[in-house]
Amino acid sequence: MPIASIRVLALLSLSVALGFASGAEAVITFKITRSSDASQPIAVIPFAWQAERGDSPNADMASIISSDLAGTGLFDPLPFEDLPSRPTRHDEIEFGDWRLLAARYLVIGSITSGADGLYVVEFRLYDVPLQDQLTALRITYPASETRRVAHQIADEIYYEITGVRGAFDTRIAYITEQKSDDDSSTYILNIADIDGHAPRAVLESDSPIMSPSWSPDGSHLAYVSFESNRPAIYVQEVSTGLRESYVSFSGINSAPAFSPDGESLAIVLSKDGNPEIYVMDLKSKDIRRLTRNSAIDTEPSWSPDGRHLVFTSDRGGRPQIYRISSQGGRAERITFQGSYNARAVYSPDGKKLAIVHRDGSSRFRIALLDLRTRYLQILTDSRLDESPSFAPNGSMILYATTTVGGQSALAAVSADGSVRQQLADQPDRVREPAWSPYRD
Repeated sequence: MPIASIRVLALLSLSVALGFASGAEAVITFKITRSSDASQPIAVIPFAWQAERGDSPNADMASIISSDLAGTGLFDPLPFEDLPSRPTRHDEIEFGDWRLLAARYLVIGSITSGADGLYVVEFRLYDVPLQDQLTALRITYPASETRRVAHQIADEIYYEITGVRGAFDTRIAYITEQKSDDDSSTYILNIADIDGHAPRAVLESDSPIMSPSWSPDGSHLAYVSFESNRPAIYVQEVSTGLRESYVSFSGINSAPAFSPDGESLAIVLSKDGNPEIYVMDLKSKDIRRLTRNSAIDTEPSWSPDGRHLVFTSDRGGRPQIYRISSQGGRAERITFQGSYNARAVYSPDGKKLAIVHRDGSSRFRIALLDLRTRYLQILTDSRLDESPSFAPNGSMILYATTTVGGQSALAAVSADGSVRQQLADQPDRVREPAWSPYRD
């Protein structure tokens, strides 16, 4: 199997348009395919609508919060139809009823209309056995931000219970390919909320788009586009669509990855011969070469502290993971188990790598490598998985997979392998997901 970031792609005619794409409006939804045995029952009560005027926000907050929490596999929300009551204030709660249902936690809330067309949501989280309020939050927001506020509430609940910052108020970038009746393709770089809602096309082209990478503050995306009949690396501002071509040498220009400080890009260039790892300063556009080997070096990924990069190389005969100082020097081989290891990305704490791994079988699966113990844990059991990307809190790994029917899809797995999700409904070919950093 060729290394993904340098595979040969057909060059198609140019047709680039910024904005919303007709086929990108399909909402991506995920379904749990494997859940943790230790999931905790939680009751999220539909929030009360309390206002003099009749209009209400355009999304059901309780449903969004329940879906977010269920998606982690750590929580088992009670079905709304099974709720014995629907309290919205503390004095309406009968804790005995919820103990009979074995609910560990209870969430109540209300939404009211505020000034200037804004809304106000208040929620409270309770520990049912202790009959204790754990946290409460009050947010003022416009109706257009209803889904995001629901994700923020889910983040607050997740943090209060687990002690880990939630990642529901984040986004994903991914590429879809739409086939037309004449067998031509349209490639779309999309972003969406982490639950797949609010999809937006950042770039649409008749030429292939590859390797999206988020800047550390989530404001920009770097990617590879073939619109000029050869690969070029662009950096684009997400909010405005403004973009700039940074690298367009003859040969391969691929696999951009932002440094943790956002000031540099690690890239793959073949301008001096075979593909090597380089680092580009984004302000000056100066580049410096890190690797020097007759083999193919590709797919760089930064350590969270910016001191090292890992990359894929076949310098040992087959693709394996190597590590090098971000200042250059001698590369150290990291992976030894299996016949193929590629597309490594660091966990947010820098202690592990998510990789695409193949052992003696023909299956390519997502695995997690502990950098201290070198223990390799296989997390998925699919036939062809690729492009792992960590959630900013390290709890989940997003990746692309090929289904039994041969279709591509997005999927996610928890970092311990206990929880798996898969794309429920997406008609287009979808690949190369990238999980965004936290939003301010």
